[in-house]
Amino acid sequence: MSGPSSLSHRGVATAETPPQPCERRHVGRHSAGAERRLRYLVEGAGAWLLFGFFRSLPLDWASALGGLLARNIGPHLGISKLARDNLRRAMPELDPVQIERTIRGMWDNLGRVIAEYPHLNKIRVFERGGCVEPMGLDNILSNHSGGKRYIFFSAHCGNWEIASLAASQVGIAVANVYRAANNPIVDRLLVRMRGSGDAVLIPKGSVAARRAIDWLHSGKHLSMLADQKMNDGIAVPFFGRDAMTAPGLAKLALRFDATVVPVQVVRLKGAHFRLTIEAPLELPRSGNSTADTLALMIKVNETVERWVRERPEQWLWVHRRWPVS
Repeated sequence: MSGPSSLSHRGVATAETPPQPCERRHVGRHSAGAERRLRYLVEGAGAWLLFGFFRSLPLDWASALGGLLARNIGPHLGISKLARDNLRRAMPELDPVQIERTIRGMWDNLGRVIAEYPHLNKIRVFERGGCVEPMGLDNILSNHSGGKRYIFFSAHCGNWEIASLAASQVGIAVANVYRAANNPIVDRLLVRMRGSGDAVLIPKGSVAARRAIDWLHSGKHLSMLADQKMNDGIAVPFFGRDAMTAPGLAKLALRFDATVVPVQVVRLKGAHFRLTIEAPLELPRSGNSTADTLALMIKVNETVERWVRERPEQWLWVHRRWPVS
């Protein structure tokens, strides 16, 4: 008969042979993975219920309720401290009352965006009498010839998903580059709500650059948000301070001689918007690719800053856009 000592020689943990470090690490990883999956399921179920509720309401009602809840809850959350700090540094001319009004407006806008998600696939940007007032479409249609490629960019202003919808509905083949949600279940929900089944979405990540290059190489077009921080990006001025900025937009535009088009979304009242397709940015051509990339991204950041200054309450100030000082 085998005793405890012989069992231990076979690698079986007994009272005399506690689990080895590698075994404990394996159990720890398994436990962490299970907890993460459970968290994803709980978060996904909550998001599904929330979006289902907002879907059951008319668009205007859903938007109003989302704004009401967020502007009364959001300012008291810890993340609002970052928003206040960002505002004080970016717009020091604002007094404390104006800062609090802006923070409350930011949360109102964010709550409305969340509540409007389930209704996105019913929004027709260029339909007369709809909830979107499009302007500047001639900036696209008059130049859409000869195989010219476009890169549209917008920012987290108003309901930024309207810009992606417009790019998909303008009548040309556009892929939207986006940051996937950390929770894959929530991400799948958001992808389904982002518009028609014809929409092409490229999640940011290791393969995004390759897919974007292939897409442009085939003569098609891209749309992206250009106001997020990228830790390994390039330092570009934004509100008078260097902000690490993704240079991909500029690099792709210069490589493919693409037309870079700013697209501004402004929330007018409730769930009604103005979408402005602005005149294209001029591409710098000094012959120095590094300098040209920086010069173009400076223009992009200047454009986004102009939009934010016009409607500061409609931008997402909770971004960690600048280095911590």
